[in-house]
Amino acid sequence: MIRMLPRLIPRGLSAAVLCGALLAVSLPAAAQEAFKIGLILPLTGPSQSTGKQINAAVKLFMSVNGDMVAGRKVEVILRDDAGVADTTRRVAQELVVKDHVAVLAGFGLTPLALSVAPIATQAKVPMVVMAAATSVITEKSPFIVRTSQTLPQVSSTMGTWAAGQNIRKVVTLVADYGPGLDAEAWFNKAFKAAGGEVLDSLRVPLANPDFAPFLQRVVDTRPDAVFVFTPSGFGAVFIKQFIERGLDKTGIKLIGTGDVTDDDQLNDMGDVTLGVVTAGPYSASHASPENKAFVSAFKAANAGMRPNFMAVFGYDGMQVIYDAIKKTGGKGDGAALVAVMQGAAWESPRGPVAIDPATRDIVQDVYIRKVARVGGELFNEEFATMKQVRDPAHGATP
Repeated sequence: MIRMLPRLIPRGLSAAVLCGALLAVSLPAAAQEAFKIGLILPLTGPSQSTGKQINAAVKLFMSVNGDMVAGRKVEVILRDDAGVADTTRRVAQELVVKDHVAVLAGFGLTPLALSVAPIATQAKVPMVVMAAATSVITEKSPFIVRTSQTLPQVSSTMGTWAAGQNIRKVVTLVADYGPGLDAEAWFNKAFKAAGGEVLDSLRVPLANPDFAPFLQRVVDTRPDAVFVFTPSGFGAVFIKQFIERGLDKTGIKLIGTGDVTDDDQLNDMGDVTLGVVTAGPYSASHASPENKAFVSAFKAANAGMRPNFMAVFGYDGMQVIYDAIKKTGGKGDGAALVAVMQGAAWESPRGPVAIDPATRDIVQDVYIRKVARVGGELFNEEFATMKQVRDPAHGATP
C-alpha cells in the first residue's frame, strides 16, 4: 500500500545502442549516481498547460517527500517535446541511452505516449503515463503504467447519467484523435444502452481546432444536449466559440468530460459555464483533507495557480514511482519496478485510487460535477459519484 498523501504546509533503437541501454538500466543501484526519471512534457505548443501543471505537481511532490528514497537520490530530467510525437520518441531514446533513466514519465497526449511504447519495451524501462488517455495505451507495452484516466471511464459514466436526466437526443462533438474517438464511442454506447438517441457524431481536427462550423451543425440538429470532449487546454477556445454561435441561448444543454471545464481555465471562461455538467476524476473543490492540503500547497508554490486534473495525475505518478523504489529497496530493474506498481492502492487528492494488476491502468472514482460559483470563484462541484471505475474498454468493444 502506498502511504497516504502527507499533510502539506500552507526510430527504433539499433542493436548496439539497445544493448548499451539494457546494460545501463540493469546496473546495480550502487553503480548509479542517482535514480533518474526522464520527464517528457509539452512545455511549449498548444498543450503546454498540461506540461505546466504536471511539472509543477512533480516539483511539489519532491519538495514534500524529499529526493532520497531507499538510499537513492532521485533526479528528474525534464524535457520538452512541444507535443510532437517525433520529438517525444527522440527525447525518450536519448534519455534511455545517454542519461540511463530508470523510468520514463509524462506523455501529454496519446500520440506521444504511443511513440515511446516500443522503446519502453525494448529497453525494459517503466513508462508512467501521467496524462494521455486513450484506452489502448497500456496494451502497447508491458512496461506502461497509467496514473491519469481513460476516456471510456469518464465518457461511459456521463452517457449513463445523461440518459437518466430526461436527455433523450444528443449530438457528440469530439477532437478527432484517439481519446476523442474513445469518448465518442463509449458515451454513445452507454447513452444508447440507457435508451438515448445519438443524432450525429461530429469530429473536429486536433491541429488548430475550429469548433464554429461544427457548433452550427449542432444548432441545426437541435438535440437536447451536446456531449463534448476537447483535450486539456482547449476548453476555453471551445466555450468562446460556443458563446459566439449563440448556443448558450438555444436551450441545448452542454455536457462533457472534465477537460471542457478545466479547473486551470474555468474562472477565465466566465459565468457562461454555470450549470455545465461534466464527468471527471478530479475537481479542485473535491472535499477531502488530502485535496484541501494539496490545493493549498500547490497554489502557494505556484503563485496562486489552481491545480487541475493533470496536476493530480502527475502527483500520483510520482507517488507510484517513489513507492516502487522503496518496495524494491532502491535496486529494482524495470521489470521489478513494474511488478510492484501493479496492484498499488493509495488515497489521492482525487480520492481512493489503484493500479489494476491485470491491465496496469488506473481504477478511480468518477464524479458528475456541475459548474457553480462558490466563494466568488467558479468550481466543478461534485454531486454524484461512480465508485472505483475500471476502464470498460479493456477486452471489450464499444
